[in-house]
Amino acid sequence: MDQARSTISKIFNGEPHSYTRFNLTQNMEGDDSHVEMKLSSDVDEEAGGNGVGEHLNHNRNNPPVAQKRSWQTTTLIIMAAVALFTLGILIGYYSKGKKDGPPTTQASTLCNIALPDRETGAAPIMDWTLVKSFLAKRITPANFESAFSEFTSGSHRAGSGGDQALANKIQKKLNAYGLTTWNDEHFVKVQDPPVGYNKFVFKNASKGEYPRSFLSYSASKNVTGAVLYAFYGEERDFSELQKAQINMNGKVMLVRAGRISFAEKVANAAKVNAAAVLIYPDPDDFEFEDTTELFGHVHMGSGDPYTPGFPSFNHTQFPPTQSSGLPTIPAQTITAQMASSIIMQLGGPNKPVGWKGPTLGDENDIISLEVNNVLTEKKIYNLFGVIKGYVEPEKYLVIGARRDAWGPGFASSTVGTSILVELARSISEMVKHDGFRPRRSIIFASWSGGEYGSVGATEWLEGYLTSLNMKAFSYIDLDGVVAGGNAFKVAASPLMYSLIKDTLMEVKVPNGEKSLFSQYAGGNWETNILESISMDSAAYPFLAFSGIPSLSFRFTSDRAYPYMGTIMDSRDKLNKFTSNQVAQVVEKATQFAGHMALRLVHDHLLRLDLAHYDKVIRKSVSMIISKVKDVKSKQPQQFPQNLTTQFLITASGWYGRAVRSLMTQVQNTNLEDVEMCRILNERIMTVEKNFLSPYMSPLDAPFRHILLGSGPHTFKSLSSHLEALKSNSAEWDAGMFRTQFALATSTIQGCADSLTGDIWVLKMKT
Repeated sequence: MDQARSTISKIFNGEPHSYTRFNLTQNMEGDDSHVEMKLSSDVDEEAGGNGVGEHLNHNRNNPPVAQKRSWQTTTLIIMAAVALFTLGILIGYYSKGKKDGPPTTQASTLCNIALPDRETGAAPIMDWTLVKSFLAKRITPANFESAFSEFTSGSHRAGSGGDQALANKIQKKLNAYGLTTWNDEHFVKVQDPPVGYNKFVFKNASKGEYPRSFLSYSASKNVTGAVLYAFYGEERDFSELQKAQINMNGKVMLVRAGRISFAEKVANAAKVNAAAVLIYPDPDDFEFEDTTELFGHVHMGSGDPYTPGFPSFNHTQFPPTQSSGLPTIPAQTITAQMASSIIMQLGGPNKPVGWKGPTLGDENDIISLEVNNVLTEKKIYNLFGVIKGYVEPEKYLVIGARRDAWGPGFASSTVGTSILVELARSISEMVKHDGFRPRRSIIFASWSGGEYGSVGATEWLEGYLTSLNMKAFSYIDLDGVVAGGNAFKVAASPLMYSLIKDTLMEVKVPNGEKSLFSQYAGGNWETNILESISMDSAAYPFLAFSGIPSLSFRFTSDRAYPYMGTIMDSRDKLNKFTSNQVAQVVEKATQFAGHMALRLVHDHLLRLDLAHYDKVIRKSVSMIISKVKDVKSKQPQQFPQNLTTQFLITASGWYGRAVRSLMTQVQNTNLEDVEMCRILNERIMTVEKNFLSPYMSPLDAPFRHILLGSGPHTFKSLSSHLEALKSNSAEWDAGMFRTQFALATSTIQGCADSLTGDIWVLKMKT
């Protein structure tokens, strides 16, 4: 009531009033224009002094008294009526606010309006500047020092007692912050170290080597063969060996860790019929003790490889099958010290130009490898908490971090878990105390089984794919986000590029005034900051398996933090790579993730930029067309004579027109219309999902994204197929290429059709 009186008093006392809201024609690139609108009282004040009374006054120097009194009486009656009407509206409004539970005085003062418990219109309740300030106030380095102490654990391997104890701590925290929590349990199969040992013997040495490390999902068998050095084990490295006419059949490949995942190294070696793979950390790449051991997995995929495409809620209800990404050859990590003893004895030809390392090895460099990993079943738990949205609660943003680690896992899991919990605390407090009202829901997820290949995250996606299909609109991954302090990298769906750029401009560098953009973007931010999403990241199955726009990021250094995937990953080790500024760097990582998250649940329309995918498609199509022309000119007899690229070009152009048409609709839409916003958001949400090839089974090719996935359906595979024809490789198959080409074209056309809108609109445009 006092607020109502105060408001009326201000209106009649002529105080200026204004409010700010988002422009109705919101720029899809991320710029937010603001419109300042004056209330009617401002207009009345400006009209005072030369108003209506003067037109009724025939003698301006000596007006009749009766006429003057009549004018005054009329004016008073009008003012009284307006006052009573305004008072009635304000009393009703504030009474409702009190009944529904009004925000604190602070929120009312800052926003200059009492916030309802539930938003009924599409306009954002709170200005974005306020939202940012509330988050910054709650994210401090001191808070993280407490979180680190709470969540640091010496042993929390997936499925262990330490893993469960950590989950219980996180759940108590989320409950204390007022979040609704729940958990899922999964029964998964993983490989653990042998009860005895893994072993290798080089050149019939009297004593073998017994590494304590292991690679989960390696084939368990004994092999003997000659050692062949293959640099990093990338595809181009094996191509160099083929060009040099080096026999790779039956060889035990010795490769350096880094550049690509363990799984990719083993898969590449298997393609050239290698017998096994040994992976070591070379001192040129890893600045740590030469006895440090590496842990990891070699499944060319994610999730439980013994329930591919199925959720592992109850393994007995699914057929006995396994992922095509499981390797058929054994693989083992060895220390730099062990590798050194092998390298010093290698003979054979010199390495290719540009390679660092030893000679390649010859037929006399025989090694015997014995891998005895044990396949075991574990019960793991995923933990969740949710802050529900106020306009579209059925739409979810998911923020996740893995909880498990091979050892202490400070950088790999403790930092991410701390950020997850601190974001949950900060945003829940913004809702409770600052009047912030997220339009959409935020799910906070603590995954287990991350070190085995995003097992927990993938099993959750497999289990609830139909439920998440048109509900989960983005995923932000918090794993490994701090691995240094003087560089910054982001891997994401192109739909999120504009939002990433805006966020980089808003968040400052640790202990500095520059923005992340100014510090790290250089001349071309996409070149200097963006990178491809790793298959080892939980963001990858969200994007390539489920079609949910996803993002992972990391503060790093010129020389990357080397202790990921070791039992040496501790706070002390990370301190050295952040100049003893771990908490400060983590604070900025949290602000980056928080800004991204809040923007996605705050705005009228989902901040996903359709135009960037148009660029990606045109670039991919252009690459294919260029290679087709090249191959036709060099191999005209083998290329299918009646295959034309015209339909692919047409589909690409149709997608671009559909994007521009939708953007025009957005700019011409009244964003106060909740239902129209919902319709537009749902059309935007279909974009990523429609890039999943509908012609591939998740069992055969789980990562069905034609642009960012892996398998024969992708544009990358089309390009490789053309390269095979160009080099007269036996891998060329004209019939298979025609099928791949047709399905890729159809998928792009389907994406364009989905963006266009209703089927009758689509038909009229064809």
